[in-house]
Amino acid sequence: EISQYPRILSNFTASLSYNDLKNDVDSYLKTHQPEYFLSELRAKLRLPPQDALVCGTKYNVPVINALVLYVGTQAIAQLQSKSAQVASPIAHSAPMDIFQHLAAELDTEGRYLFLNAIANQLRYPNNHTHYFSCVLLYLFAEANQEVIQEQITRVLLERLIVNRPHPWGLLITFIELIKNPRYNFWSHSFTRCAPEVE
Repeated sequence: EISQYPRILSNFTASLSYNDLKNDVDSYLKTHQPEYFLSELRAKLRLPPQDALVCGTKYNVPVINALVLYVGTQAIAQLQSKSAQVASPIAHSAPMDIFQHLAAELDTEGRYLFLNAIANQLRYPNNHTHYFSCVLLYLFAEANQEVIQEQITRVLLERLIVNRPHPWGLLITFIELIKNPRYNFWSHSFTRCAPEVE
């Protein structure tokens, strides 16, 4: 099941025409070029000021969701084409560079929207769920700021405190996060800020 693609009925790539983002993403994923892509990415995800007032957010949420899904699908395709040759980790790749850059460089609001876009893919057993679970856990492990780890935890917990049923991928990701000693989850200060969390 984990090797199967989920069915996606929407044309999510249409949102990437905003600010000509799809061409830049495709180029970066293939060649790590243009060099300025990562530094300009945050600005390309923002709405014009007049639209931001109307929408109540300075970010184009459909574009963030589409970007995360598109980069993920391209990464999965790359990994599957390379798996015939040699096992390739997700860590040192253009898609992960994009994800790590967004996690580190977006402000709190943008990062929250970005992490929710990843969590949206934690569903039933399929290759998207597996890949995005690995991405979220990798971002947690490699985060250079505790606020990133806290926001990842917040996004997962917000989805787990609602009534059941919970998506399989969400449960698996959260259980891995809190039980695997690699993530050292319980040593972080945000896990002790309220008795309910402990």
